[in-house]
Amino acid sequence: MKTILLCTVTLAMFTAPIADPQATPTLESKHAHENVAPNTDPNSSFWVSAPRIIADSDPFGKPVAGHRTEVRSRWTKENLYLLFICPYEHLHLKPDPKTDRETNELWRWDVAEAFIGSDFQNMRRYKEFEVSPQGEWVDLDINLDNPHPEHGWLWNSGLQVAARIDRASRIWYACMRIPYASIDTRPAAAGNLLRANFYRSQGPPEQQKHIAWQPTQHASFHVPESFGTLKLIE
Repeated sequence: MKTILLCTVTLAMFTAPIADPQATPTLESKHAHENVAPNTDPNSSFWVSAPRIIADSDPFGKPVAGHRTEVRSRWTKENLYLLFICPYEHLHLKPDPKTDRETNELWRWDVAEAFIGSDFQNMRRYKEFEVSPQGEWVDLDINLDNPHPEHGWLWNSGLQVAARIDRASRIWYACMRIPYASIDTRPAAAGNLLRANFYRSQGPPEQQKHIAWQPTQHASFHVPESFGTLKLIE
């Protein structure tokens, strides 16, 4: 639900044509035979060979030094997994974090975000997933044509997360395990394409950085025409 200038989504009408999913930048997600608990170790057997992309620019395409974010992905028949590796300069953490329930308006603090949709014809419907360095989380059902910010965050995907902060290295790590049925009406299968973009907000308001995989060219992250593609592979 994050915007750069506002704490609620700007629901402007965007009219860019639908991009050809075969021609957009792609994060491949590698098949795993067994489900695992959310795992934040990039050197583990689950993650070490996973495909990855780099997000290192702001939403307008300007490089953001010191925040070169890596996103990796794997999938099973039941779940989509995402690993975020997040270098930082400053932390902006919510006091008294709660990890056993959803945290509404988590986007006011440091977060990694995934926007994922399966409908290439109705681009303005998609899901949003957020995780903080402390393991807080929120999932949202987004419909830009019929916005419902009051209860969109009450949608429950079954998201599970794990997170940790390596303060010595100034890197935080987070893993999302997203039930595949919450993002796609099709069974999970190699060759499936999803629309996706990945973002971060990092640091206190006076020093806050915003990082996007695919620049939106807008003050809002919610520009589905800018999404790239996530592809399930064997």
